[in-house]
Amino acid sequence: MSATSPRSAAPDYTRALVWFRRDLRDFDHAALCLALRRARAVHCVFVFDREILDALADPHDRRVEFIWESVVQLAAALAARGGGLIVRHAVARDAIPALAAQLNVDAVFANHDYEPAAQDRDAAVAHALSDRGIAFHTSKDQVIFERAEILTQGGTPFSVFTPYRNAWLRTLTPLHFKSYPVETYASALVPAPDASPIPSLEALGFARTNLAALDVVPGMDGGSKLFRDFHHRIDAYRDARNFPALKGPSYLSVHLRFGTVSIRELAAYAHRLSLERDGEGAQTWLSELIWRDFYAQILWHHPHVVGRSFKAEYADLRFPGNPAHFTAWCAGATGYPIVDAAMRQMNATGYMHNRLRMIAASFLVKDLLIDWRQGEAYFARALIDYDLASNNGGWQWAASTGCDAQPYFRIFNPVTQSERFDADGKFIRRYVPELAALDAKEIHAPWLVPPALQQARGVVIGRDYPAPIVDHAQARAAALELFKRA
Repeated sequence: MSATSPRSAAPDYTRALVWFRRDLRDFDHAALCLALRRARAVHCVFVFDREILDALADPHDRRVEFIWESVVQLAAALAARGGGLIVRHAVARDAIPALAAQLNVDAVFANHDYEPAAQDRDAAVAHALSDRGIAFHTSKDQVIFERAEILTQGGTPFSVFTPYRNAWLRTLTPLHFKSYPVETYASALVPAPDASPIPSLEALGFARTNLAALDVVPGMDGGSKLFRDFHHRIDAYRDARNFPALKGPSYLSVHLRFGTVSIRELAAYAHRLSLERDGEGAQTWLSELIWRDFYAQILWHHPHVVGRSFKAEYADLRFPGNPAHFTAWCAGATGYPIVDAAMRQMNATGYMHNRLRMIAASFLVKDLLIDWRQGEAYFARALIDYDLASNNGGWQWAASTGCDAQPYFRIFNPVTQSERFDADGKFIRRYVPELAALDAKEIHAPWLVPPALQQARGVVIGRDYPAPIVDHAQARAAALELFKRA
């Protein structure tokens, strides 16, 4: 398997196959552009990988619907360029070599994937292709800098974000934002060799979810629509992004996850605005995009973070949490309104505001003393924008076990976080409507409302809304003791 740039000279191939994965777009696409430049005829394929899908327990998985809709749109876009998309429902590590042999291609092109399971799959594909005399080329596409492109002066990977970001910015050149001109070479695309339709969502074993009701638009159309909308809000991003009741974030995380937008286009826009306007909003958003690169390189250099603490001193840390508390946390029934609103938002929509992700994660680990891996796994099932590197990095940050993590003695107080970031309780009322009758002061800690006033408000703790399942002050002391003993 070789990493190759579309700008490097190489001999032509007669036929090539482009394997789409988490890059569901027909523009500014490294692997597609490289194949179009190096081959006279280019086929395209997407595999609904049974190795992944068969492990999903819930047929109403929003991610699968998002992918399916995005694949439908990608197929139409490639057809409009004169090409087509072969779609398979199979085990990808078997299907790709078999299809490559069937099409009699000389090479398969794909974009890098940094997750350990994907690396194992790609190694198996590369080996099977090599046995057939077929080349396998992969390219950087989903990040600006990858692997060992940004290192410390000592030649080691960064484990602290701020110096990594500074090095990232110092290393940056206009070339890193340059688009891959698919449209220039699109004449090499060929239609799919068979007329079989894309398998329906139901044929894949899944069903429609509430994406449409939530106004989530998959595919390139959805990514473009959100990006244009964010153009009008980016200047306020730094100040608005922490308040879940405001329309502060870009909401592009799911599109970045599945590659229906180009990271180069997004990062170039943020970088240009940060220079032209000295815009704090654009600078802050660019830093968030750099965090994606940071966590991706952490995963690449330290694959042990999948399932284990980044910090060796916490490798054997045992969390004594109550399983019933984990169930309550998952259901949004902890008795802490901001935590419950966050969990209910995710359960209802597949999305959770980033500030709330930190609050919910801190509460699970530091208040409930439950292993961060349980929360990480729940988020992995529930979030439509789930990304292994970022999800793992965020959870280990909150749990104080990761790189550049929050120190273990800094523990979010869910009440003060609620008062600060949802001061009037607007977000809480949306997702915890049983508390709607409480005023802006009462809603953050409803158990402190006098019993007579609870009756008058129609919000009786223990009847209409649960009492807190733990006392924060006591839980905080227990968490500090737990980490001190590690």
